[in-house]
Amino acid sequence: MSGGAAGAPKPLPSSGPKSLREMPHPLATSSSEEMGPALTPSPDLLQPRSIADKDLSLPNGTPVDTSSPASSSSLLNRLQLDDDLDGETRDLFVTVDDPKKHVCTMETYITYRVTTKTTRAEFDLPEYSVRRRYQDFDWLRNKLEESQPTHLIPPLPEKFVVKGVVDRFSEEFVETRRKALDKFLKRITDHPVLSFNEHFNVFLTAKDLNTYKKQGMALLSKMGESVKYVTGGYKLRSRPLEFAAIGEYLDTFSLKLGTIDRIAQRIIKEQLEYLVELREYGPVYSTWGGLEVELAEPLEGVSACIGNCCTALEELSEDMTEDFLPVLREYILYSDSMKNVLKKRDQVQAEYEAKLEAVALKKEDRPKVPTDVEKCQDRVECFNADLKADMERWQNNKRQDFRQLLMGMADKNIQYYEKCLTAWESIIPLLQDKPETK
Repeated sequence: MSGGAAGAPKPLPSSGPKSLREMPHPLATSSSEEMGPALTPSPDLLQPRSIADKDLSLPNGTPVDTSSPASSSSLLNRLQLDDDLDGETRDLFVTVDDPKKHVCTMETYITYRVTTKTTRAEFDLPEYSVRRRYQDFDWLRNKLEESQPTHLIPPLPEKFVVKGVVDRFSEEFVETRRKALDKFLKRITDHPVLSFNEHFNVFLTAKDLNTYKKQGMALLSKMGESVKYVTGGYKLRSRPLEFAAIGEYLDTFSLKLGTIDRIAQRIIKEQLEYLVELREYGPVYSTWGGLEVELAEPLEGVSACIGNCCTALEELSEDMTEDFLPVLREYILYSDSMKNVLKKRDQVQAEYEAKLEAVALKKEDRPKVPTDVEKCQDRVECFNADLKADMERWQNNKRQDFRQLLMGMADKNIQYYEKCLTAWESIIPLLQDKPETK
């Protein structure tokens, strides 16, 4: 793995998105639809090892596709393959590619090309291409949180993905971020409510986003305001069981993923240290071979073999850094986002409980309070329906992503050891031929 060497970022490839059922939403500002199936604390909530079941067996007839990727960094492309099975139901496709470095007098920054293809009536044209920088993606996420508080908003990659990365303009860093931003937009595109949000439409189509950014607070939705107001001094007595189960699951899930992330980073660090030693180790045999003519051929063979092992280990470390770690981090951030929505739901329920208590205390005050209580009850029901549907979608994405991720990791490790085995086997004839020649 190259240790974050500086270099101009290269244009790089991308991927594709999906759709759902509708349900009128009494509170959202933009047209908001939602899926109805209730989420009982599914087996997934209690068993994070869903991969062990039938998910391990590949779809009938295609064992080879999933187990051997074409190139050493094709995992993210493979993640899109399953999505494409549903391609015929989609009417919105978004990709992020072509990162470019901009050097100004005041600052240096990277922009990414965001390309949209659609047949939706909400868009004036079938295709758009705009350039956006990281802070524009951040603006979009904040707007989605304000206008769709009952929904799970996908996480953005952290401002600095890897601690200690000095050169955030390195090709490696920029490409990791591009993939994460591409995934962020695809998550929104796949969502039956978020993908219709007015701010998302503006982000995809506006040539100059700054005009919309300046309008800022004027576009804050009523629902967002009401939920902000709700964050006042109400205290929830107890979460309903299914939401308590979700909360416990998210705590355990993020804890386990955090541990895996730390260990994976340590493994990669040790691999890179081992790689440095290997690179010094190989040439020693070559130098030795120059001193002893009779041993020259086998010693050169050992040197070449160690060189091949170095290349294989470098590829493995790159794949772990570029494909494995970003998915872990995305899901750690995802679970934090889900916890935030859960907290907002609790605040709305706490407000509802407080209003019910007020009604019980002042039974004479009939005209205004019941209407107020009904509206509050509507908010609770909307939160419950949206949160359950989003949790179900998140669980489905998680199962698919981790299944692909772990199978990809298995493939990469198998390929690494096969390359090392082939390299060492190739020098056996050189070592055996010597005694026979004598």
